[in-house]
Amino acid sequence: MEITFEEKQTVAVLHVVPDRIDASVAIQFKDSFRDLIRDWSGPVVLDLQNVVFLDSSGLGAVVAARKLLGAERPLILSGLSPAVDKVMRLTRMNAVFPIHANVDDALATHGNASAA
Repeated sequence: MEITFEEKQTVAVLHVVPDRIDASVAIQFKDSFRDLIRDWSGPVVLDLQNVVFLDSSGLGAVVAARKLLGAERPLILSGLSPAVDKVMRLTRMNAVFPIHANVDDALATHGNASAA
């Protein structure tokens, strides 16, 4: 599971490289996420633009990532494909996660707000 870390303003942007987050990589996803944000104290944008498939294990991994951040730090999702967006809507996770069309939109909203 490859996830890259990029620091933008006061926000960490994690780019998910593979096109699937499913049962075969869910544990690796959580471990990679935890390792990347271990020393980060601000909000995190999870860039899912490459992800075209998310199953229940993958959704559980994304929720676990949210819990790793704690209540004080948001996990913002960006770049959802139609299939991933559908999973988020069907499970009502769109009410749990701030979701943006792309990283730039996420940063425009949460980068400025977290810098204040």
